[in-house]
Amino acid sequence: MLVERTRLTSATLFRRPQSRSLQSHIIALFLVLMVGVQVGAFVLINTVGMAAARKSIGEDLVAGALVFNRLLDEDTHRLVQGARLMSSDYTFREVMASGDRDTIASVLVKYGRRIDASLMMIIGLDQRVLGDTLNTAIDKPFAFPDLIAEAETSQRASAMVLIDGRLYQLVVVPVLAPTPIAWVVIGFIVDDNLTRDLQRLTRLDVSFFSRQSSDSWRLQASSLPDKDRGPLLAILATDRFATRDADGNAEYGSEAVTRLIALPARSGDRVVAVLQEPLSSALEPFRRLQRLLTFISLAGVIVSILASVAIARGIARPVRELASVARGIAAGNYSTTPPPSGVVEICDLAAAFRTMQDGIASRESRIKDLAYCDALTRLPNRALCNDRLDQSIASAERNHTAVAVLLMDLDHFKYVNDTLGHPIGDLILCAVTARLEEVLKRRTDTVARLGGDEFAIVLPGDDAAAAESVAKAVLHALEMPMIPDGHHLDVRASIGIAVFPEHGRERSVLLRHADVAMYAAKRNKLGYAVWNNNYDEYSRERLMLMNDLRRAIDHDELSLVYQPKVALNSVGEHHAEALVRWQHPVRGLVAPSEFIPFAEQTGYIRAVTQWVLANVIAQCADWRRDGVPMNVSINISAHDLMDADLPDLFAALLERHGCAAEWISLEITESAILHDPDRGIKSLERLSAFGCRLAIDDYGTGYSSLAYLRRMPVHELKLDKSLVRGMMGDTSDALIVRSTIELAHNLGLSVVAEGVEDEATLEGLRKLGCDVIQGFLLSQPLEATELVAWMRESAWIRARRRPRGLRRAV
Repeated sequence: MLVERTRLTSATLFRRPQSRSLQSHIIALFLVLMVGVQVGAFVLINTVGMAAARKSIGEDLVAGALVFNRLLDEDTHRLVQGARLMSSDYTFREVMASGDRDTIASVLVKYGRRIDASLMMIIGLDQRVLGDTLNTAIDKPFAFPDLIAEAETSQRASAMVLIDGRLYQLVVVPVLAPTPIAWVVIGFIVDDNLTRDLQRLTRLDVSFFSRQSSDSWRLQASSLPDKDRGPLLAILATDRFATRDADGNAEYGSEAVTRLIALPARSGDRVVAVLQEPLSSALEPFRRLQRLLTFISLAGVIVSILASVAIARGIARPVRELASVARGIAAGNYSTTPPPSGVVEICDLAAAFRTMQDGIASRESRIKDLAYCDALTRLPNRALCNDRLDQSIASAERNHTAVAVLLMDLDHFKYVNDTLGHPIGDLILCAVTARLEEVLKRRTDTVARLGGDEFAIVLPGDDAAAAESVAKAVLHALEMPMIPDGHHLDVRASIGIAVFPEHGRERSVLLRHADVAMYAAKRNKLGYAVWNNNYDEYSRERLMLMNDLRRAIDHDELSLVYQPKVALNSVGEHHAEALVRWQHPVRGLVAPSEFIPFAEQTGYIRAVTQWVLANVIAQCADWRRDGVPMNVSINISAHDLMDADLPDLFAALLERHGCAAEWISLEITESAILHDPDRGIKSLERLSAFGCRLAIDDYGTGYSSLAYLRRMPVHELKLDKSLVRGMMGDTSDALIVRSTIELAHNLGLSVVAEGVEDEATLEGLRKLGCDVIQGFLLSQPLEATELVAWMRESAWIRARRRPRGLRRAV
């Protein structure tokens, strides 16, 4: 149902998706914000701390390097002073003058111990080693002649040198008397003890590295733990400390800040001191700050969770309440009011919900009206009628009672719409509705409009007899003329009746049976009819007839007969009306009243008409060629008239058979024009343009319209046989016949009266000025060969030639 679909749509709109709740979203948002802030703070502190630590340590390294250089200078100065003190000693000069090697060695050891030197040497003027406390170079050339050369110039020389792979700090000074007589060399070994002393004084880690020519770097001494020495040597070997900052410190290093100091060394050798300070010491204050911030962050997260839960509950609770209201709306409950809230936005949302609630309720009410109520008559429509009929059937089945269903259709209502317009038709439908409601006053009864001019009546508890009484009352109520917008109209209806359970136990069966009964009542002009099982047989017969009719033309089962027509006041050509007959191979002769209306309903009348036109035109042409001056009338239906191809087909058949158009007269009923007046008149004008005669058949039985009659290019009116047969006994029929003849003559039309069956009628028509008569008084329909003989030998034709006019010649 439409309303149920509307509710389903609303339910879809308010269905909660598979996602987290609003409260979870709010808590998650708070946590994400808090964690984001804390992470940002950690990153900021770490970045700032690292930069600050590197800057602070870099400044310490610059200062430490100055201290380191000063300490090395002081050591060098101390060595120089010791060497000069030793060279100025009288005893030492005497030993040197004696040339005794053992004494010289003893003095060197003695002085070396006095100044805590690691190496003591005496170099002669020939630069050969005279004494050596290491006992490795006596009588050999001094290994560092460039230092002797520097000492000759500057009276002193110092450098870091490698002796037997060990790093020494050497000082060379001359022994003067007063000119140089020898050279004193004093050296201190660079070892871990020295680096630890330097670390204690500079508060920096100190490492010494040496490199001879293209050899790799070697670690000579370091204050670092053994585990850190190898990595430092590897970094130095890859030259990663080459890039330096503005203070001269190496940029590389995430664990410590490093500074390289190149020390004076012999040509070809390189000696560097690596000063380092770990970042951990400088970052310790920041680490404490980070630990404190972590504690604060944890506390903040806990507080945030508590606060977000409180806030989320304050927001989510009214939202959940509104969601509950929305689900109620989706279920069709529009009475629930959204709860009040202290939050302005929630109040606005609740107000919007109330507005939406009212709007949906209003629209659903409107949808129910559209879904179940006819917009014009305000009666229940087909959907609601079906629903109530189902309920009535279910109740009747439980209580073992009956339910009657009446289907009513207004006769010729389409003609009213076509002639007077749909507004008048709507007024008639409303008037019919009012009269039905006056008849049916029980609250349990249902009067519904199914569509167009079709109404349904459901009578719970009524049997067939009660339903017939209601049908009679309805027909009686409709007998009073209706005057919509000043038009006096007689409205008639046909009613079909079916009763549960006698005529069916299901809604569809009852409605179908009532519908078939209604058409039986309309066909037989009974007013109302109760379903009869024979109607099913009639329906099956019609279905079989439809299949047989399709085969009839192909198997040449159709035939033509001709009923003569005689002019009352003229002598000349002959006239006849062509009538089709069906000789069924099993059923025998099928009357035109049985298959022509059915062919019109199914649309197969077009094929029948084309067959009739082709055979009649061919027969008429044959008569003319044989010298018989025959004119033939052919009936065409409303479907044929609306066929745009009919005029072209007619012209083609005339040309094919050599038949003149004026020999053929086409008869159409006045109701055929009223199906679509403009289109029908255009089709008639095209046919008239060929030269054929046009006639209005069965005039006086339908909704006659003089306005359309004046517009149609017709040549004659054909009075309906019901009027002709009744004119001698009914003054009203006689009056209609007289006025129609006078009207036709005033319009320049001839009049044909069909159904003439007695002499009195013939005489009455002659007196009224009728032009042509047709009927069983003259002759029954004849075969084509019989018609020619009749025209030659009939007493009516001979009598037509007499001066006194048409009388039967005996």
